[in-house]
Amino acid sequence: MQWLSSKEFENETALVTGGSRGIGRAVCLALAESGARVAVNYTSDEKAAAATLADVEARGGRGIVVKADVSEPEAVSEMVATVENALGPIDVLVTSAGIVRSEEHTEMEFRHWRKLMAVNVDGTYLCVMAVKDGMIARGAGRIVCIASIAGLRPRGRMLAYSASKAAVIGFARSCAEAFGPAIRVNSVAPGLIETDMTASMDAAAKQRFADDAFLKRLGQPEEIAETVMFLLSERANFTTGQTYVVDGGRVTLP
Repeated sequence: MQWLSSKEFENETALVTGGSRGIGRAVCLALAESGARVAVNYTSDEKAAAATLADVEARGGRGIVVKADVSEPEAVSEMVATVENALGPIDVLVTSAGIVRSEEHTEMEFRHWRKLMAVNVDGTYLCVMAVKDGMIARGAGRIVCIASIAGLRPRGRMLAYSASKAAVIGFARSCAEAFGPAIRVNSVAPGLIETDMTASMDAAAKQRFADDAFLKRLGQPEEIAETVMFLLSERANFTTGQTYVVDGGRVTLP
């Protein structure tokens, strides 16, 4: 994937949480192609993170991998310090770390709810709050939070996940007002995307998602990365507080 201006992010530092796989990985590679220094965050899969970094470097980029559980305040603070010591002040943040769980409400336990909220909501909050002061002090910064169409079109079997992504959307919009004009904050709400997270889904269920979309297919991580890159770029300088839906048309259905 080649972005419109190949070196638009040259001399900028980007932190991508959940950057070792899926959408986060695609964003890391797009940023590297555009000249950014890229910090690839991961929680447990060191091998996947190293592979992403190798691909960043193969594209001529510079970066590091940084392990951190984004739901832990101290871990996030240490991650940001590590990134800025190695690559310089963070100009761009993409919060892509997240987990999903599907179950009937009768089967749901509070610990399941709490874990989803800790990673998806608390993690987004902690990462944004850890970088926003520096961005405001420098008078510039761009943040994109990865949400989901589940936050706009709730699903009963994904009660906690839908609630968590709705919270991410609301948080991003609130941050856009609170941190403006220095920082632009937007969110992206993908539909079902072909990643390792969805690889274990029942084939029939995935086909139903595809059939519901106007484009009759699932999305690819690179297609979400394209939207993220637009929102981070100068072409979106008058865009903040928005939620971009990238789902092949599915969310428009009743």
